[in-house]
Amino acid sequence: MIQIKKIEHDFSICKVADYSLVNLDAPYCFTGMTDEERSLVCISADVPANTVERDDGWKAFRIQGVLDFSLIGILSKLSGLLAENEIGIFAISTYNTDYILTKKENYDKALNLLSDSGYKILD
Repeated sequence: MIQIKKIEHDFSICKVADYSLVNLDAPYCFTGMTDEERSLVCISADVPANTVERDDGWKAFRIQGVLDFSLIGILSKLSGLLAENEIGIFAISTYNTDYILTKKENYDKALNLLSDSGYKILD
């Protein structure tokens, strides 16, 4: 049984000028850089001053535990279930697991839907 761990913080998705003001030691700090942008997902209270754009109002949960790279379709099943119920997501994969963010107004609905679909929700 896949377990879902709620994360009790408000998150922001940002575009930053550079990473010089980002607190890389914050409990949640996800960065991504391409030839076009520098992105940051962090706790809303940790948004740096050099943010160019930001979208607030996100909540997060993760797939609990360490996922083996050979596992296939876990994120796809979760995101498909949420999409079928018109819940948009912002997904982040780390070495250990996957994180899913939804807008605050959809968070409880998403967790209830996952619970009703057989996923165990952990506080």
